[in-house]
Amino acid sequence: MARVELSSDIMKWRGSGKATLWKNGTIIKASIQFLEFQKRQKKSPQNLSNLCLGFSLLHSLSGCLGMDSTGQAYQHRPLSIKLWPPSQSTRLMLVQRMTKNLTTPSIFSRKYGLLSKEEAEEDAKQIEDVAFAAATQHFEKETDGDGSSAVQIYAKESSKLMLDVLKRGPKVKEDGEMISEKAGETAETVFDISRGRRAFIDGKEAEELLKPLRGPNLYTRICFSNRSFGLDAAHVTEPILISIKDQLKEVDLSDFIAGRPEAEALEVMTIISSALEGCVLRYLNLSNNAMGEKGVRAFRSLLKSQSNLEELYLMNDGISEEAAKAVSELLPSTEKLRVLHFHNNMTGDEGAIAIAEIVKRSLALEDFRCSSTRVDADGGVALAEALGACRHLRKLDLRDNMFGVEAGYALSKVIPAFADLTEVYLSYLNLEDDGAEALAKALKESAPSLEILDMAGNDITAKAAASVAACISSKQFLTKINLSENELKDEGAVLISKALEGHRQLNEVDLSTNSITWSGARLLAEVVMQKPGFKLLNINANYISDEGIDQLKNIFKTSPDMLGPLDENNPEGEDPEEEAEEDADRVELESRLKGLGI
Repeated sequence: MARVELSSDIMKWRGSGKATLWKNGTIIKASIQFLEFQKRQKKSPQNLSNLCLGFSLLHSLSGCLGMDSTGQAYQHRPLSIKLWPPSQSTRLMLVQRMTKNLTTPSIFSRKYGLLSKEEAEEDAKQIEDVAFAAATQHFEKETDGDGSSAVQIYAKESSKLMLDVLKRGPKVKEDGEMISEKAGETAETVFDISRGRRAFIDGKEAEELLKPLRGPNLYTRICFSNRSFGLDAAHVTEPILISIKDQLKEVDLSDFIAGRPEAEALEVMTIISSALEGCVLRYLNLSNNAMGEKGVRAFRSLLKSQSNLEELYLMNDGISEEAAKAVSELLPSTEKLRVLHFHNNMTGDEGAIAIAEIVKRSLALEDFRCSSTRVDADGGVALAEALGACRHLRKLDLRDNMFGVEAGYALSKVIPAFADLTEVYLSYLNLEDDGAEALAKALKESAPSLEILDMAGNDITAKAAASVAACISSKQFLTKINLSENELKDEGAVLISKALEGHRQLNEVDLSTNSITWSGARLLAEVVMQKPGFKLLNINANYISDEGIDQLKNIFKTSPDMLGPLDENNPEGEDPEEEAEEDADRVELESRLKGLGI
């Protein structure tokens, strides 16, 4: 039996197995299981936090249930009271305490972001409802009990769901747009005209659309996305924004000048920028506006007045070298910046060097995306070196650039700094075996909580497969692995399949287009079939025989949706591109031989 001693801020435990909670010398008859308190987990800060959270929640619950027995101090005997169900006031009190926990800075908030009070309160209500339902169902099956086991279920389920919310963090869409239905964001605080059809709006329509912004209101977030503002609409909007800018915290101006002539678009951006100058924003989205350098400088007034930005999105904006330099020049401070996205621009090496200057100053950065930006080796090296200062990084997306081996080496040197990394996207970077090996070895020794690993399209062969497999084997929290469009073949597939053993949280693996035959495919299929909750194995566009395809389908007969499509599989085992090249060479050789005399 393990004893748990609680004080105002200290909790100690001894032993293992079940623990009985003691308070003021009186046993509270509500025991909880230790969270598999084994040697491996004793060393894990995350599991230690899980344990503390579970005990903390039960401690809170005991207070809610009124189990304070100071009058019975040191009388080590169970309380003879009925513990289930709790009163409505008790349930509300637990919601309040969970809300406080969810909004208190912790190792989870540093890693995943801190929830707002409104969002946390909504999540806490949902958690309590689910936990109460589970505990009540359990209690009804044990009608002769005193409810202690129901309390255990209540605390355990609440703790588990709280951890899920903490690890999820604030709700944000993949493209950077905040979810407007997010818990806590009511109709009174969010003004969003992005729904409905994409359309041009003129002055008259702007008057009607923006009418709710006139007069007293509580709006802290506005979204003008998906509507194209003309000059007359901008003039209508200008005084409205000036009147509310002091209360605004989040502004989404993505895709709001689409289809406008350049001169008009630039003037609209200048008007809106001037109107918002001086507002104190935490979130700014200027994506999908094809701005270029002129557009960036049109937003000069707004950008230069922002010193508290936490999230900045400049995706698909035509950010060239000059535009990137303008962004770096205009932003006065990125000290608080946590999210920076530059996806799908024409930045190039020089532009990447300018972005690197922004990154160097963004020490709080947690989420950096610079994918599809035409960055070569020099720019890749500059970005890698700048990222070395970002010790809190948890999501890194550099997909679809031309880094090459040199930039891969540079990135591998700073990877050990990212202890909190949970998602890494390094596909289509021309890493080849040497770059991929360097990065895999660096990741193996760091990022213990890695959940997503993407190294597709890097010409990785069986030579580097051992290092990649060793990296995968060391990451027990992986949920998704993408190694598609490489050259792993069966030898690499065997190593990867062996590395996948024991990954119980894994739900998606992609090894399509890797020249794998039935031998490698069978091993992959057999290992993923053993995983609870697994969702998708993609091994399309490989060299699996027709007989092998039939056997694969038989393996997945109880869960056919777990096996991805196989419509691009080539049972002949030949690469169509290589076959075409061989045919062309043969034709050329034959044409030369025709004129050869003996």
